[in-house]
Amino acid sequence: MNKYVYRNKLALVTGASSGIGKVYAKELAKRGCHVVLAARSKDKLDVLAGEINRQYGVQAYALACDLSKADAPRQLAGQISGLGLSVDILINNAGFGTYGRFEGIDPEREQEEIMLNTAALVDLTHRFLPDMLRRKDGIVVNVASMAAFMPCAYSAVYGATKAFVLSFSEALWAETRGRGVKVLALCPGATGTGFFDAVGSKDMASGQKLSTPDKVVEAGFRGIDRGRSYIIDGRTNYFMAQSIRLFSRRRVAMIMERMSKQSGH
Repeated sequence: MNKYVYRNKLALVTGASSGIGKVYAKELAKRGCHVVLAARSKDKLDVLAGEINRQYGVQAYALACDLSKADAPRQLAGQISGLGLSVDILINNAGFGTYGRFEGIDPEREQEEIMLNTAALVDLTHRFLPDMLRRKDGIVVNVASMAAFMPCAYSAVYGATKAFVLSFSEALWAETRGRGVKVLALCPGATGTGFFDAVGSKDMASGQKLSTPDKVVEAGFRGIDRGRSYIIDGRTNYFMAQSIRLFSRRRVAMIMERMSKQSGH
């Protein structure tokens, strides 16, 4: 196990105002890492930045932005550069899901979902990975999901974006292997955050027992230390992801449709 030294590095955490992102920011700070906190809510970010500064004695910068907008990653990178900062660790955590029959979901909302979950993640990685490779030092963690391993009826776009994140991350892991940069796809199952409140339904959890943001983030650090290309939070989730290979894709899609079906349908 090759443990990464976080002290005096700078991490950018997206979706940092709550849930997994907030815990990630605190855990990085606890390890001596300075943090840039990015999310839409400036008030929440300011409170978190002050808390991190006082509790851990590191620098925390609150930069409000809406990464579902096309130009937001460029603007965020410009703000970071304007502060004279260089990102050593990128935690691409920001994302959201939609739930329901595909034809009944707001198309604009799903376009924002695609932009945030995939396009912004790729854009930010493009902006910070090259410098990491030049320094031969850095980390990119892309938060995917258990949804990456299977077609997800009633959350078709969300599942597809997370499948993209997993594939993209594994490919980058292979490209950057041996070049000093660690790339990881972190794959949580259903987790006790505000995610399902934003979705508007807990049916999307398919009856899974909720994990905690702390356990998810712990898995992320463990995956980096072990040089993994992806890591799944929770033993049950791991076996579920592997067992899917025993069935045809058609059968998996049908099983997931039954598990995820809205209580009202």
